[in-house]
Amino acid sequence: MPREQGRKVVAQNRKARHDYAVDSTVEAGIVLTGTEVKSLRAGRATLTDGYATIDDGEVWLRGVHIPEYDLGTWTNHEPRRARKLLLKREEIRKLTAKTQAKGFTLIPLALYFKDGFAKVEIALATGRKHQDKRQAIAEREAKRETERATGRRSKGME
Repeated sequence: MPREQGRKVVAQNRKARHDYAVDSTVEAGIVLTGTEVKSLRAGRATLTDGYATIDDGEVWLRGVHIPEYDLGTWTNHEPRRARKLLLKREEIRKLTAKTQAKGFTLIPLALYFKDGFAKVEIALATGRKHQDKRQAIAEREAKRETERATGRRSKGME
């Protein structure tokens, strides 16, 4: 059977872009057990409480909920266990420097399959304050309104 091609998104953390100001993103492989992969292929995962930590030069994904596989037996996994992320040593070094120096945090944005392999997109982000969130919403609405106005003008409606 041929390997899957392309990117199939399993879960996204939509709230993360609202709560955090994303600086940069990194794609990482993720170490999973067999029943976790089957549960992900069924499209079941939650990233809302997830975060990543760096311990002893390794990056760990914590708080991500992958429910137990329905047809699994005694080999089933724990739903909220810590999962190791696969990154190059240089990427880990850069992430460690930024998280220690400036108060950045690592949060998962998306969990997906890319060419048959499970991947997670983690972001280096800072938390937004309440007024920052309101300002981001106002900017987004202003941009949307200008796009509507230019669209109407190009159609000759105004």
